Amino acid sequence: MFAIAPALGKANLSASQLKLLAGKARWIFRVCEAGFPTVPTIAITRAAWEELQVERLRRDTRLRNHWVACLFKLVDKDGKPPVLAVRTSASSHNSGLMPARLGIPAPSMPEDAVDPARPLARAIKHAFESYGFPGTAWVSARQEDDRARQIVLVQAMAEGEEQLFLTRNAATGAMGPAPLDGKALPRLPESVDALVALLDAKAGRHMACLVSIDRGDVRFLSARSVLASPGAELEAAVDRVDRKVWAPQSAVNRVDPARLALILHPRLKSPEEVAPIAMGLGVSPGAASGIIVFNPDDAVRLRARGKHCILVVNETGPADIEGMKAATGILTARGGMSSHAGVIARITGKPCVAGVRNLSVDALEMVCRIGEREFRAGDRLTIDGTDGSVYLGALPLAQPQIGGAILRLLNWSDASRSIAVRTNAETVESAQTALSFGAEGIGLARSEHMFFSPERMVALRRMILSEDEDDRSRAIAGLVDFQTGDYSALFSAMRGQPVNVRLFDPPLHEFLPRTDEEIEETAASLGLAVRALRLRLERIAEINPMLGHRGVRLAITYPEILQMQMQAVLAGARAASETQAEPVSVEVMVPFVSTASEVSFVRERATTILDNSGLTRSDRIRFAFGTMIELPRACLRAGDIAGQVDFISFGTNDLTQTTFGISRDDAPAFLAAYQRKGVYERDPFVTIDAKGVGEMIEIAIRRGRQANPRLKIGICGEHAGDPASLRFFAGLGVDYVSCSPYRVPVARLTLAQASA
Repeated sequence: MFAIAPALGKANLSASQLKLLAGKARWIFRVCEAGFPTVPTIAITRAAWEELQVERLRRDTRLRNHWVACLFKLVDKDGKPPVLAVRTSASSHNSGLMPARLGIPAPSMPEDAVDPARPLARAIKHAFESYGFPGTAWVSARQEDDRARQIVLVQAMAEGEEQLFLTRNAATGAMGPAPLDGKALPRLPESVDALVALLDAKAGRHMACLVSIDRGDVRFLSARSVLASPGAELEAAVDRVDRKVWAPQSAVNRVDPARLALILHPRLKSPEEVAPIAMGLGVSPGAASGIIVFNPDDAVRLRARGKHCILVVNETGPADIEGMKAATGILTARGGMSSHAGVIARITGKPCVAGVRNLSVDALEMVCRIGEREFRAGDRLTIDGTDGSVYLGALPLAQPQIGGAILRLLNWSDASRSIAVRTNAETVESAQTALSFGAEGIGLARSEHMFFSPERMVALRRMILSEDEDDRSRAIAGLVDFQTGDYSALFSAMRGQPVNVRLFDPPLHEFLPRTDEEIEETAASLGLAVRALRLRLERIAEINPMLGHRGVRLAITYPEILQMQMQAVLAGARAASETQAEPVSVEVMVPFVSTASEVSFVRERATTILDNSGLTRSDRIRFAFGTMIELPRACLRAGDIAGQVDFISFGTNDLTQTTFGISRDDAPAFLAAYQRKGVYERDPFVTIDAKGVGEMIEIAIRRGRQANPRLKIGICGEHAGDPASLRFFAGLGVDYVSCSPYRVPVARLTLAQASA
């Protein structure tokens, strides 16, 4: 029981009392302490109130006398007891809390101040009850402590008219006073500007401020924090630095990286006004509206005609890449955060909702069902890849506005960041997007993504389906020219920054024809009978391809694939070095290794190809060799592997998959139930599992650096764009992280906060 804004004099609070100031109480004290006229206010804790009630039943008066003395702190120098108001004061706004009770008469006798049948005591009782901790329910020790610390405010009613306004505009971040509900504010006294500046400096956030105005005199009543748009929060943070309220590092520390990501993508203008027809997993942020299409070719055709479309499929695969690029958004029935659809959508910056369990797609009939609703090609949908919502029809979108504020904030963040931020990209367009966001190189260029055009797919299928090494070599020859141009363009776009090329990784089955139509087309292109092709497909089919013939295993069993890729990388590097001033920095990474002998096998052959190219004698090209760590055994044997490589980079998607023994594509079916029932705290494919997967990474880093102190360490899985995961990685001593282009700003800011 203590005064936080006494009618006479100033409050003199102890350290324990200051700790109790939550919500409105905190700002009332701070504003009064700064000397701004404030309505007299006292506070009482739940613990004190309950003890008053116990004392009342004992007919004791010791605490009651102290409480009455506190109430007198509301009396001005005229000696007249004021009419009272009672308010809750929680650390965060809750719609279930009791609204302010106004116009309460001051107690006429001391016992009225504690008797729940009397107006003041009844209002205080109801205020505490609205916090939602009934005394009969079992609560934990922490909940009991929180319950005891809850406070209720008693204020003198101020004369004059009340006005409610924002300290900053919730949409733009401009300094207020600004209207709370969009309506114009009346002309306010000039002293309101001083209050707005004071409260903004004290709170460092958007506040809803309540004042009373009586004949031009302003008195502060209360304030609470409000949620503003991410752009408004960013603009406000930068403005506070310009006003010298904050240092640049304070702005860096106070901006939420997760909300920063929302600035970079379109979003729904008014999501609260419409209900979704389905919910899935938001695997790539942003909102998109468009015409439904059921195959990549239709998406490409609509894009060519300048129309927006949503690609709706059961799941995506490598052959769908051109359609995914052309679509405005992607909606899949299956898959999760690290599914093919999610990964490609984040790389290309397209909104994507995956794992919609009540979505079924019949691509042949060109129809899909969402629950009981049926949709055909040409119908319209809106998706929100931030929260996984699917809406009927085309809803209005707000486009991102990336201005000077974000660039200034990120430049400030670089001053305190010690870990480099690269990007996952394999196209010039994606690389340029990442560079515009401040990427410091490419940490993962998936070489298989360069095969997705129709003519390259034919050449690749010819290579996969060839019967002997000579046939494969002839099939590969054409691919070298294709990839040389790709790599040259990519190296040139990065202007001397490192480019990490991952050798061919996925199971070969992902590139093989599946439908009857595709099999017939492939057979014709290869000059084979359809029956003969089907027999070959049956021979190379795998039961569990994600743990089968992929990654380093392809480079060892089909060395001509390694030969082709190395030739293309080196030829591309040579071509780029001849047209730019900066040296080309090439890193080649072999994926899915489990033994040092695998790494040694590939390194010897890669080094031989490099030596034969003559590039080792050139100072125009810098070459490094490394491996992707994504299997538990590789983590445990990292000391053996480290002696064979210049760097290791953790592929956290597959490392999570193989450590948990969970298919990342099938996991959404049960992970939601796991989280709902408290079995898993988080989805391990979204936020790194620090206790399991994280320990594997820690072991590998420790053993790797013991064997090779110069070993460079990277993180290139999708976790490298998640703020919580990035904070974990920052404590491991990694040299760089690599994420999708649109997550680069998030990584820069998060790592700056972690380094501060």
